[in-house]
Amino acid sequence: MFVRHFIIFSFIALLAGCAGFGARESVQGHGNPAQWREHKEQLSGLDGWQIDGKIGIRAPKDSGSGTLFWLQRQDYYDIRLSGPLGRGAARLTGRPGQVSLEVANQGRYEAPSPEVLLEEQLGWKLPVSHLTWWVRGLPAPDSKSRLTLDADSRLSNLEQDDWQIEYLSYAEQNGYWLPERIKLHGSNLDVTLVIKQWQPRKLGQ
Repeated sequence: MFVRHFIIFSFIALLAGCAGFGARESVQGHGNPAQWREHKEQLSGLDGWQIDGKIGIRAPKDSGSGTLFWLQRQDYYDIRLSGPLGRGAARLTGRPGQVSLEVANQGRYEAPSPEVLLEEQLGWKLPVSHLTWWVRGLPAPDSKSRLTLDADSRLSNLEQDDWQIEYLSYAEQNGYWLPERIKLHGSNLDVTLVIKQWQPRKLGQ
């Protein structure tokens, strides 16, 4: 049961992420830096989306998979996991300063941030990465990062906050080139995200 809780909360912490201010990034690879900057600027303005996909998680003593639904509307998010990963279902909703987590047959938890939920419910202080940025193929802006660009000047590999993110494929959707298969490697957690459908929207206009 503890490991199951760990898997659910760890992934939710990843998903919830947080925005910040610019930080230094080191860029290498085969891409064109000017094209990367243009691509990055376009995706940074994308502040709304709906994602349908699958998620797989591997922890030292357990693993699981399930489906993912993620609705993002500027700083509000509604993230739902279902299937074996969440032992039925798990739902995270919130905005900065107010986060609510519901886990099937276990109850509802509230906290000012996903980090607080992790510490209160599990007693674990895990590095909380910023998947709201990573899922768009961008480094989180508030910490140092090392980037490797592919031949199309998009991210193929990202190292940030003790995590390594591999971008295995992209797809074009409504004028945006967005990741459709991502692998995340942490010190004690591996996550594979396969996005079946992207519905990007630029809301802040």
